[in-house]
Amino acid sequence: MLPMHIQENVLLAPMTTFNIGGPARYFVEAENIDNVCRAVEYTESRSLPLFVLGGGSNLVISDSGWPGLVLKIAIKGFDRRSQSGKTLFEVGAGDDWDNFVFRAVSSNCAGVECMSGIPGSVGATPVQNVGAYGQEVGETIDSVQVFDLKIKRVRELCNEACGFSYRTSIFNTSERDRFIILRVTYALEPGGAARIEYADLKKYFAGRNRRPSLAETREAVRQIRASKAMLITPGDEDCFSAGSFFKNPVLSREQFADLTQRAAAHSLDVPTYPALEAQRKVSAAWLVERSGFHKGYIQGHVGISHKHALAIVNRGGATAADVLALKEKIQQRVEEIWGIRLEPEPMFVGF
Repeated sequence: MLPMHIQENVLLAPMTTFNIGGPARYFVEAENIDNVCRAVEYTESRSLPLFVLGGGSNLVISDSGWPGLVLKIAIKGFDRRSQSGKTLFEVGAGDDWDNFVFRAVSSNCAGVECMSGIPGSVGATPVQNVGAYGQEVGETIDSVQVFDLKIKRVRELCNEACGFSYRTSIFNTSERDRFIILRVTYALEPGGAARIEYADLKKYFAGRNRRPSLAETREAVRQIRASKAMLITPGDEDCFSAGSFFKNPVLSREQFADLTQRAAAHSLDVPTYPALEAQRKVSAAWLVERSGFHKGYIQGHVGISHKHALAIVNRGGATAADVLALKEKIQQRVEEIWGIRLEPEPMFVGF
């Protein structure tokens, strides 16, 4: 038997920011790498499907839950060292992401300040190459320590091996379900300047005659996120969500030209910004709102945040089926009107 407590029929909803989801047949919390290895052995010896749970902030768990073992990574730890002009922060996958950002900013190290206030754990950030307000973790990750389920050993993956792109990595594409993330090392710039490139931040700091500090930028990001119900705030009815539910579409020139023509027919201009070479990234929130799904929209027990059109919200007593119904309705309407298929950001578990 494992020297750790394996629970049965544990409700997963309270472990998610959506507060939605059925039970895990088996559940265990691993606080060290040895227990992760033992949990894997447990699932294989019993032919159980394995799901690795982080902070529960970017996923939708099915109403039937998970039929195998849910492994919650609770590995903590924080180490800092200097290397080649950078400050390296090695952080446990179970540590809270925003706490790490706070410590990095407090150490006057730039590179993650614009990602302040994002809920969830450190280990979840490489999976979707988490980003906000002009920064992505893939820009600063030096390496990721993983347990490789294919070869059954702990490995270190360098940045290039992770295959970071917009909201993707090998962890959610080509090598999905192969790796369990244990620790992440970030290479930040000591004394670096805050990144003020995103429109919301430029507007927030408009009129200043000096560049904001890292701490000021962090506070600004948190305030902006709070205004959009993208900051977990007790008592805020719009906070029971998985965050931004749809990715901003990245379009080819041809797709963008088609969208522009459709918008012109409605006497509208499409807000965009350069994303990739010869491509355009378009606001998913703009597409959602211009398809009839306004802020505060309600459909039964689910709806759209009063503060941000991209957040599908649990209004109380919602099920995963309710969420999927609204998701599919939005996708269908946007595609009918604008010719674009929105792709969801959260991970779907147990469907």
